[in-house]
Formats: sequence, structure tokens, C-alpha cells
Amino acid sequence: MTVRGLQRIVVSVADRERALALYRDALGLAEKYTVGEVVALTVPGAATELLLHERPPTPGPAGVAVSFLVADVDATTAAAEKAGAEVIDAPADQPWGERQSVLTDPDGHVLCLVGAPAAP
Repeated sequence: MTVRGLQRIVVSVADRERALALYRDALGLAEKYTVGEVVALTVPGAATELLLHERPPTPGPAGVAVSFLVADVDATTAAAEKAGAEVIDAPADQPWGERQSVLTDPDGHVLCLVGAPAAP
């Protein structure tokens, strides 16, 4: 038996509307469906869903971090911060060839925004 793909990522959130302000409104993920305490968001260009499950979150900096590919790391980082994310590492070109910022969402979950390096 082998893994055939990545179906979904589940993020526990204390307040679904506050989480939607970041993931839907600032990052641009579209709502797919809502069932009870869960709202599913679509990830552009991927079959993977991001589920926001309203329940007590248990975040930690050593846990799993999701990296979102974005067109403009700096602008998206600013929009995410305005929507309640906290910047841990400001946008910077990385030695592995991409530009990245590291943030925490309003519930303390780590997420990364990645894209092409800044133009010289």
C-alpha cells in the first residue's frame, strides 16, 4: 500500500470567522462547503482541501507547517498580517531558491508563504 495523494489538511481554529478572514479573505482560498463546525476551502491548482475545524486549537511551533505558494510574498504577508497573522520571519530570499515568510495564524498555527526570489 502506498499514499496516492494529499486529500486535505485540517486546522483547528477557535473562531471560524476570524480564521476565514485570513485564509479566505487575505490568502484568497475559496469556500467549497460547510458542514457543522467545519468549512472546507479549495487550494488553487491543487485537489487538496484546507479544512478549518472550529474546536479548541493546540498549536505549536514544532508541529506541521503549511506552505502556500503565492505570487507576491511581500504583499501577501502584509495582507495576512492585516487579517490577524503574526509575522515570525519577514519575507526574505532563502538559500534554497525561493522567497519565504513565516507567520502564525490567529490561533498560533505556523504557516509559510513562498514564491519566486526577489528580482535583483
